Amino acid sequence: MAEGFLLVLSGPSGSGKGTVSQALMEKKDDITFSISATTRKPRPTETNGENYFFLSEEKFKQMDEDGEFLESAFVHSNYYGTPKKFVMDEIGKGEIVLLEIDVQGALQIKKNYKEAVFIFLLPPTMDELRNRILKRGTESEEDIKIRFNNAFKELDFVGEYDFFVVNDEVENAVNDIEAIIHSEKLRVKRHKDIKLNITRQGGK
Repeated sequence: MAEGFLLVLSGPSGSGKGTVSQALMEKKDDITFSISATTRKPRPTETNGENYFFLSEEKFKQMDEDGEFLESAFVHSNYYGTPKKFVMDEIGKGEIVLLEIDVQGALQIKKNYKEAVFIFLLPPTMDELRNRILKRGTESEEDIKIRFNNAFKELDFVGEYDFFVVNDEVENAVNDIEAIIHSEKLRVKRHKDIKLNITRQGGK
């Protein structure tokens, strides 16, 4: 069995990270979505250990000091982080752990865990990106400008990633990510017993 690995997916707002992640999860049963830890209060429909690991601020800060997060950030008055133990436990089971995260978080992970596979999701054009943000109808004109300007800045970090995928159509993007996953599963370093498996299959 191939070893599992962490698959980090980033991309600017409007690139379709959530949609692509959901479609990928529905298509493949060997992918586990990474569960983040947070200090914010759970919503009525959220369950601890399924949607998030809900922690007190004191507990979160202690875990952060102890190096128990692959990355962490303070966003909208709350702390968020990716628990190292959850990710490593799933990888140990041979699972592929999918983490959908922003560029800043991905760069933290790259510093702390170089074995991860990094994919940058791109829109087909910047005009299309703007159209997608507009179609949401949830942001003000000022918010749209901020997200659009941030998208340009985030493109400067594509070179920090292992692969890029253009999300022109969700199905095409998922197929490209599946191809990346397949190639990663064939990396020699993920198989410690190649020779043993071959000799056993040959009856020797």
